[in-house]
Amino acid sequence: MPHTLTTVAELEAVYGAPNPRSLLKEIDHLNADYRAFVEASPFIVLSSVGAGGTDASPKGDAPGFVRIVDDRTLAIPDRPGNNRIDNLRNIVEDGRVSVLFIVPGVGETLRVNGAATISVDPALLASFAVRDKLPRSVILVKVQSVYFHCSKALVRSKLWERAQEAAPALPTAGRILQHISGGTFDGDTYDRELPERLKTTLY
Repeated sequence: MPHTLTTVAELEAVYGAPNPRSLLKEIDHLNADYRAFVEASPFIVLSSVGAGGTDASPKGDAPGFVRIVDDRTLAIPDRPGNNRIDNLRNIVEDGRVSVLFIVPGVGETLRVNGAATISVDPALLASFAVRDKLPRSVILVKVQSVYFHCSKALVRSKLWERAQEAAPALPTAGRILQHISGGTFDGDTYDRELPERLKTTLY
């Protein structure tokens, strides 16, 4: 198609050379500054690639829920979910992952790229117990590159400013399922029971 960039040379002609600072910030381990981001983050997005395509999954818990095993290893507990296990399938097939760490109120984010494996070691699972509930598995990420991402995206989006505003009136989960099912799914009951269901299935 016309106006479509299809080669690295074409991309570089549009974007030019990277800013030297954007290369300086990338290292192959978690130093003290980057450890601080991991330890403060209650929310990540884990991305993976496999034979079936790509996936990006949000994960959240108390700040520091992603454990720093050492300066080149992260451990991410996988709590009960919907059992689609898209990311886990990809990790078994390919292993390449990226993790975006987000800290509320902070403009910069942290990006980690690496290779993942999945562990169900009983002692490791037990070490991540919350309310006596174990994660289903633990994703171990061998860090290959780490760097912070500048605040421009969050500044443009005014994400933390908008967090103080009233939430927009979006369709509920039950309503979405009802629409997709052609009306056969009982969305009202799903939404009504959701708060209680979360209490019992969160961990």
